[in-house]
Amino acid sequence: MKRIAAILLLLLVSVSTFSQVKNHATWTFEVPKKEVKVGEVIEIKFNAIIDEGWDLYSSEFPAEDPIKTTFEYKKNGTFELVGKVKPIGFHNKEDEFFGTVSIAEGKASFVQKIRILKENPVIEGVIDGQTCTVKDGQCVLLKSDFKFPSIKVTAASTAEASKTDVVAPTAEPQVTENVQPTTTPKADTTQAEATASAENTISDVPVSEPEESLWSFLLACFLGGLASIFMPCIYPIMPMTVSYFTKQEHGTGKALVYGLSIVAIFTLLGFLVSRVGGAQAANFISTHWAPNAIFFVVFILFGLSFLGLFEIVLPNSFVNSVDKQADKGGLIGIFFMALTLVVVSFSCTAPIAGSLLILASKGNEVMRPVLGMIFFSLPFAVVFTGLAMFPKFLKSLPKSGGWLNEFKVVFGLLEFALALKFLSNIDLAYQWQVLDREVFLAIWIVLFSIIGFYVLGKLRMDKDSPVKGITIPRLLISSATFAFVVYMIPGMFGAPLRALSGWLPPEQTQDFYLTNAVGGGTSAPALTASGRRKPHLPHGLEGYFDYEQALAEAKAQGKPVFIDFTGFNCANCRKMEANVWPQPEVLERLKKNFVIASLYVDDKTELPKEKQFVSTYDQREKTTIGDKNADLQITKFNNNAQPFYCLVTPEGELLTKPVGYTSAEEFTRFLDEGLTKYKK
Repeated sequence: MKRIAAILLLLLVSVSTFSQVKNHATWTFEVPKKEVKVGEVIEIKFNAIIDEGWDLYSSEFPAEDPIKTTFEYKKNGTFELVGKVKPIGFHNKEDEFFGTVSIAEGKASFVQKIRILKENPVIEGVIDGQTCTVKDGQCVLLKSDFKFPSIKVTAASTAEASKTDVVAPTAEPQVTENVQPTTTPKADTTQAEATASAENTISDVPVSEPEESLWSFLLACFLGGLASIFMPCIYPIMPMTVSYFTKQEHGTGKALVYGLSIVAIFTLLGFLVSRVGGAQAANFISTHWAPNAIFFVVFILFGLSFLGLFEIVLPNSFVNSVDKQADKGGLIGIFFMALTLVVVSFSCTAPIAGSLLILASKGNEVMRPVLGMIFFSLPFAVVFTGLAMFPKFLKSLPKSGGWLNEFKVVFGLLEFALALKFLSNIDLAYQWQVLDREVFLAIWIVLFSIIGFYVLGKLRMDKDSPVKGITIPRLLISSATFAFVVYMIPGMFGAPLRALSGWLPPEQTQDFYLTNAVGGGTSAPALTASGRRKPHLPHGLEGYFDYEQALAEAKAQGKPVFIDFTGFNCANCRKMEANVWPQPEVLERLKKNFVIASLYVDDKTELPKEKQFVSTYDQREKTTIGDKNADLQITKFNNNAQPFYCLVTPEGELLTKPVGYTSAEEFTRFLDEGLTKYKK
């Protein structure tokens, strides 16, 4: 009854006093920082002078019924909000009708962080709220226009504009294909609620952290390059390098040229990708069919060359026109070998390099990203310079000529196996369902079996010498090869093969499981209406493949959201899913404590025309589900590497520092920390 009486009293008083058109609060608007850059985050301040004997309600307090102070901004693309508005000078009070409220007398302020997006920003809108008398509780509605004074913009800062803590991109309803949930939302959760939730989503990623020192940044670049050495697309270049340098004279000098070329090309390519193509260029290189098809063909050609079908050489006319010196053609060939390494390796190192370049780019600063890419490429230069010198060591061994020819044949067969990864990337990104997991494994089993029999001397090429006996090296190599084949065979029937999780297509592409044949186990993958395979989570986990839908469900369940930024072609994502997620302490937490949003950044499913949008980050149109998810990761979390895991509230606020590829222990701590902060 008290609540009803309070509402009636409020309506009567509001009507009776409306003709007075008095807000009982006078507003002034202040911008403490007079000169800013595009992309910079600043504070704006709403100052209220409250009439004597009147209270002004705050923007947040536990009670529901009194009208809180709100600020509605006119959207014009010149600025965006960062975080929530913060009231200053308010205190709590127990109201007879409403309960606990927060009010201020005399004067109060509200502070809001914004990011400047364009020059000459226009910040204006309407303030809504309520003021009440101190003695008898008479209240009037407050409505006042606001417009902040002009802000002088001195220069644009690309890197700062890329930093986040911004309102999330416009929410898109779930696309019919490829984003369907694996569990049904509650009946009272509507798409409108999902959209409203997402439109009010604000990230709390810190924006004013101290600038990272140059040396710590360079160390991070070096470690990033060292970690990239173990990415799957690096391995095909290794046998190619060794085989190529078996033909080179003056091996040490040319190996050093090779290493220096790697550093120079990596630095130039990485810098150009960052400055010209932007962060999304990394995603294009790693997932688009064109570069992956080129890489596949290149490795097949090199494999055939290693087998002796033909020789890959530069045309004599070209070499002669470039330089008439006898060995100059060799140097040009070495440069192109380095170029091949850099371009191909970028298919899986670009997200790491791209993230480092995003952090390095600060306005017109040039040296920081250049130095960063030099340090990033150093581990590649060291490793591949060593591989280039390796043939010189082999040639110094007695009677090594015949053995080196067999070495090239083995490497040629390895090139075929490793090239398959690039074809798989295309198949996964476009969901062609041609190179499924068991097909991939069958080809590998055949190729590695051939390698094993060849090393034993049971299979020979035309130019090979007969094998008179099995030496210890041959026995060891063939035994290891056949052991690998035996390890792969159970994968044909559904075994997880965790050691190969970064190489193989994900388990959901498997069409046959042995358990199905005996009446149980995992069913065949579900398909969309157009025949594309639906993504789904491993290990029986349930979740969503659309960010807004996950937020709505988290709100309905009262749980935090676990965001998994992943990709069909992400090797380390598969390793995490195969080795970390199934750990009991991790799997139990993911199942019970979180709503999962698995967001694929390389999903080529096209968004409906009305759902396509232009990114505030790079001003480019986003047309696919993958584009949308990648843009969300960049604009909201300032990162474009995968895997990337974030814990957020149902309103989209970050709970703890995100993590990437990590151990089960660290991942468990990450989940626990986020859950603890959510429950506070």
